[in-house]
Amino acid sequence: MAVTAVPQDGPERARPGQEHLTTTNEQGRFCVARCSCGWRGPARRARSQARADAEGHREGP
Repeated sequence: MAVTAVPQDGPERARPGQEHLTTTNEQGRFCVARCSCGWRGPARRARSQARADAEGHREGP
C-alpha cells in the first residue's frame, strides 16, 4: 500500500514565487482557512482568526 504525503495543518508559511489564493470555509461552528497550494489552517470558532491565519500564510516567512 502506497503512502502519500498530505499537507499538515498549522503555521506553515507560503513559499516565495508560488501564488497563494486563500479562502475561508465554514464547517459547522468552525471556520477553516485554505490555500491553493494545499495548506489548511486550524479550525477556528472566530472567522476573524481564520482570516488572520490565511493572511499570515500569504505573508510567508
